[in-house]
Amino acid sequence: MLLVTGASGHLGSLIHAGLVERGLAPLAGTRTPGRFGDAGRGVDFDDPAGPDLAGVRVLVLVSAGYGEDDVVLARHDRAIAAAERHGVRHVVYTSLIGAGDHLAFALAHRWTERRLRESRLGWTILRNGLYAELFGQLAAPVGGAVTAPFGAGALAAVARQDLADAAVRVAADPAAHHGRTYELTGSVALTAAGLAAELGVPYRPESLGVRRAALSGAGLLPFQPAMLMSIYSATAGGFLGRTHGDLARLLARPPRDPMPVAVAAAGQVPPR
Repeated sequence: MLLVTGASGHLGSLIHAGLVERGLAPLAGTRTPGRFGDAGRGVDFDDPAGPDLAGVRVLVLVSAGYGEDDVVLARHDRAIAAAERHGVRHVVYTSLIGAGDHLAFALAHRWTERRLRESRLGWTILRNGLYAELFGQLAAPVGGAVTAPFGAGALAAVARQDLADAAVRVAADPAAHHGRTYELTGSVALTAAGLAAELGVPYRPESLGVRRAALSGAGLLPFQPAMLMSIYSATAGGFLGRTHGDLARLLARPPRDPMPVAVAAAGQVPPR
């Protein structure tokens, strides 16, 4: 039996749908299992008893990274402990690109990778690059210009659908990917100036300080501004622009061009 956690989320839902298309009948692990009918299973990472993984042999563990580090570490530890307890044979974990160690949300991913490697489970780690959709949203025009403080840095962004497709391929044949760690980026690196040109607006990056002040009044959760600011500064500092070939090899095709994906996402953000 195969189960995908976070099946109600953006990435998890795409992975689950891809596995369904392959005829693999995956379970949809979610806090709202009713929306998936007989394929739904209640999975709550915050339950002290751990999620119910009875009968599961392959687990696609989509990061439950929406929280402070201590919260995320506890969630992932419960999931891996439950996998060990219930006899799961292989865990496919959606992690963060190796170059992302400068990002404020990297710690929980690296801790989870180590926890998996030290477990008695089979595992594959998918180090996902930052979404092209996220880049488009963060660089959406404000007042007729792109003002996001990405500087002249580039980001090897990747379409979320490509990451889902890669996860589907691994989960469909986990033995072929046992003990492997893949670095999954797009094939080209995007810049905010390039996105602005595609949108037909100027690029006038504001300072990190100005952007931080704007985020502090945006009604975000306490941990979110630091996460977003780290994306801006790590990109501007030139740490996130390297591309890798693992995604193309996993997909057996070129990755999608991330620029149209980012442009579409930027256009969906209401003007401010």
